[in-house]
Amino acid sequence: MKTASTENPVRLSWLREQGLRLDAAPYLSGAFAAKQLLKQLSVRKDPLSDLTAGHNGGIFNGPKFSRVYVNDPEQGVPFLGSTDMMEADLTHLPLLGHEVANKFQYLEIQTGMTLISCSGTIGRMAYVRPDMRGIWSSQHVMKVQASPARVRSGYLNTFLRSRFGVPIITSHAYGAIIQHIEPHHIADLPVPRFGEDVENRIHDLVEEAASLRAEFQSGLEEATRDLFTTARLEKLLDTRWHDQPRDLGFTQRRITPTTLRALNYQPKARRIINDLREVDHVLLGDICKGGQLSRGLRFSRVEGAEGSQYSYKLVGQRQAFWLRPEGRWVSKANTSPVVLAQDETILVASQGTLGENEVFGRPIFATGSWLTYAFSEHFLRVRPGGSPFTGAYLFAFLRSEPMFRVLRSMSTGGKQQDIHTGLCAEIPVPLLTADDRDRITETIRTAYRKRDEADAKEDLALDLLEKAVAQHTGVAPAGLPAPA
Repeated sequence: MKTASTENPVRLSWLREQGLRLDAAPYLSGAFAAKQLLKQLSVRKDPLSDLTAGHNGGIFNGPKFSRVYVNDPEQGVPFLGSTDMMEADLTHLPLLGHEVANKFQYLEIQTGMTLISCSGTIGRMAYVRPDMRGIWSSQHVMKVQASPARVRSGYLNTFLRSRFGVPIITSHAYGAIIQHIEPHHIADLPVPRFGEDVENRIHDLVEEAASLRAEFQSGLEEATRDLFTTARLEKLLDTRWHDQPRDLGFTQRRITPTTLRALNYQPKARRIINDLREVDHVLLGDICKGGQLSRGLRFSRVEGAEGSQYSYKLVGQRQAFWLRPEGRWVSKANTSPVVLAQDETILVASQGTLGENEVFGRPIFATGSWLTYAFSEHFLRVRPGGSPFTGAYLFAFLRSEPMFRVLRSMSTGGKQQDIHTGLCAEIPVPLLTADDRDRITETIRTAYRKRDEADAKEDLALDLLEKAVAQHTGVAPAGLPAPA
């Protein structure tokens, strides 16, 4: 149950502004309290539209348009939706054809922009970092482009994603089943100005975090490329899966009781496996002896208090691929610790459908700050046992495009697919030398340390903003309204 903060209670003046309305909704949404606190600030406040520049004044989304997707990177541009913008690894974005993209040049996102989901779930945000250049966005993503002469982009982003900006933005949503916001709804949003010293410090933290996230992305890609190149399998990194002939009318001999499903004998996937067998390798099942190669624990969810030391944040398949998963909170007392992941466990999304842009078959890597999260049973957990292989090395291998195709070929089930662990155990993993494995392992570990450092810098930027607000209102950060 949501309650008002004792440090920032509902006041009689609020009731009067709402026509003495006595139901709780307007006062607990966060938007009304945020507006009241901003009114108390003794600093100058500028309308958002005065701080932006660019297409349509710097606050825009885009028209509805027909999307034509392509498979060849030379014929299209990466295309970002309102959920895709939350993802940590943007390697696998769909490609929008050049013919369509060229009609909407202004939908190419620019470094330093703040992206806001403006259709469906309103108010999710992302900061455009250097590695996101050359990506187009859909009409469901609102762009806010700061004017460099008027405000620092990192500071503006921090305010918009704070517990002041988010509630006010979401309060403007309209619509019944699918909600929306439009650029003019947030044009008058008041942005407090705390002076160059505070704003520059916040901006620098956000920019440093963005650079670290770009290095995180490049580190993952470099580790995977290094592994396949060192194993002399670089041709697999350019499989051009959809350019290959369809698997029609093939035969399979020596079928075992393990599986009778045709997809599990898919020739295109078998060619990848055969190439892996041509180099020195160890089977995945042997690597995971004494470790884990199985689905997670199925358990009942008992709601827990958000942010409490007595609760776990439970992360499912969809949000596991985000930079900062929202998740839900479950009680520790009613949940086995087995739902946590041991350090350097690979979690493969193992339930879903075979849609090209679905996460089914994609892995994430549990380490660092993510070891505090609980993970649903819908992940295949892969963890080395007492072998010379590390989880980081295995992740560099399993995150590759050829392994995504191989894992999908090992699916089983009806509408909701699962991954056949018996078939997974037979995947050949390139052996390489100890020095090569150590180098690739360190690349992955360094990338994830940078991810955690980026999270910490973004949190520190928010903390500096809240302290600046508290200094000018007398309301402690703990008493500030939380996002709706």
